[in-house]
Amino acid sequence: MGKKKPEPQRDDIAPGLVVKTKKRLVVAAGSSHPELAQAVAEQLDTALVPTEHRTFASGEILTRFEVSVRGCDIFLIQSFGPPVNEWMMELLIMLDAAKRASAKRITVVAPYYPYSRQDKKGRGREPISARLVADLFKTAGADRIMSVDLHAAQIQGFFDGPVDHLFAKPVLLEYFQETLSAEDRAKLTVVSPDTGRVRVADQWSDSLSAPLAIIHKRRDPNVANQVTVNDIVGNVEGRVCLLVDDMIDTGGTIVKAAQALKAHGAERVIVAATHAVFSDPAVERLQDGSIDEVVVTDTLPLSPEKRFPGLTILPIAPLLARAIKEVFEDGSVTSMFNGEA
Repeated sequence: MGKKKPEPQRDDIAPGLVVKTKKRLVVAAGSSHPELAQAVAEQLDTALVPTEHRTFASGEILTRFEVSVRGCDIFLIQSFGPPVNEWMMELLIMLDAAKRASAKRITVVAPYYPYSRQDKKGRGREPISARLVADLFKTAGADRIMSVDLHAAQIQGFFDGPVDHLFAKPVLLEYFQETLSAEDRAKLTVVSPDTGRVRVADQWSDSLSAPLAIIHKRRDPNVANQVTVNDIVGNVEGRVCLLVDDMIDTGGTIVKAAQALKAHGAERVIVAATHAVFSDPAVERLQDGSIDEVVVTDTLPLSPEKRFPGLTILPIAPLLARAIKEVFEDGSVTSMFNGEA
């Protein structure tokens, strides 16, 4: 056979070389939640990028990837429990390192988005820190953000790029479908702890075919973590109440809500939340007699002293891994949540 002749060069296409390249997915992790990052990597059947993390005597942070990430689609996993500002700085430095190492695309996987409760101005001269965080991510080199159960959906609009807003509801819902007895299901009422979570609670109500109740609370804008329950809309007497929220910080809101439900005749109160921040004195409060069970996911690390009888922790890694795979393969994240994402 004769030598194949090269294809003629078209006049409307710039001269160049055609090179066949393959996409490469890599997962790297900050220091905040190594167990979660390792679990995500295992779900994806890969290993974490070997990374050097150092803190100098002055408190300055150095992060360096020990292998090449040139041309890679890199997913940086960092969850933002305390000390949140240290983990924030570490992630920004990792973003800068990945950008300067010529990574093709950089996605921040922040299961718990930092400063998410500062998403609007409640009073004059207040910052919108959630927007500032998005700007920092973008400036440092992030092309995309992935997070779970944002405190406010509007945060998606703060970032100048794609944001994959994942929901922990399928993980939590599967647990309750497997563990609630038929008798409990017949008496189940889904409860929103405040008016801001009504839409989410309504979706839970539809999924579990259970009625909805709403707690009306008042928070003093001048006093942090102080809540007063004013009224309960809906019937909770003799019911198994499932309180659903996006996070538990100091536990004040949840405990006051549970106490109000028991005072109105609730038989049992089960709490379901995505993010277990558990700032002091949350662990003590959540062991209050008004709460029968607390179910959370492991988007944030929970040290042994933050665990207590009656606490159930569900793994979020399978959900994150599936979303990462969908993004990498240019699939549909929305399809994971029946079009709700």
